Amino acid sequence: MGRTSLEHEEFLKSIDAFHLRVLAEIDYPQSLFREGKIQDTICLFGSARILSPEECREKETKDLSESEKKLFQKQKEMSVYYEAARKTASLITSWGKEISKDTRRMAVCTGGGPGIMEAANRGAKEAGGPSLGLNIRLPFEQFVNPYVDPEVSVEFHYFFMRKLWFLRLSMGVVAFPGGFGTVDELFETLTLIQTGRNNRKIPVILYGTKFWNDIFHLENMKEYGLIDPDDLNLITYCDTPEDVLETLKKKVPLDGD
Repeated sequence: MGRTSLEHEEFLKSIDAFHLRVLAEIDYPQSLFREGKIQDTICLFGSARILSPEECREKETKDLSESEKKLFQKQKEMSVYYEAARKTASLITSWGKEISKDTRRMAVCTGGGPGIMEAANRGAKEAGGPSLGLNIRLPFEQFVNPYVDPEVSVEFHYFFMRKLWFLRLSMGVVAFPGGFGTVDELFETLTLIQTGRNNRKIPVILYGTKFWNDIFHLENMKEYGLIDPDDLNLITYCDTPEDVLETLKKKVPLDGD
């Protein structure tokens, strides 16, 4: 007897089955979230390279070169954002539990990896709520952190499908300091809202005003006429977890609002 197409691994990995793999990354997460009763999420983005306080203490015991010491000093400064993301996720999770009835509301969702993602998943788990991780297979940096809930988490092959699911259920985005990946996710979100492709007009929060103002000069885009003045209102800057929660409560449209 021959193999059916579903048993033909070479075919399923071929270019001819590309659309089947894409459909799988649409339907599989959808089924997981439905079974897990996840109604909506708040996405927390940020660098995979930011160290936890525990990692900082461990690194302090190592013999570092002068260049490594200089880098480590910056890493220690940035580690405050780990604890900030952890606390922010905990507050969001507690709020979600308060407003949840038959489904789970405002579930914390991250990229599932280390750094800020780990911190957010850790805070969500410590607060007793769902902790979603949408991981991606990469040759470096990315591994699944131990604080994601496997029953409501997914590992993606395709970046574009991962991005779809970041925003498919999202009621808000909080971007902590990060690199190219964080900025990519941030500006893609802003573009979808600016162009009306995200009908919810979800709030976008940049955590760490000084950091983001050092990185971006968005006012210059306005001065050059490249964005409308109102486009800057799509962004809210926050510097404490409590500010984030207050902003979300004001701007996230709940049922019946």
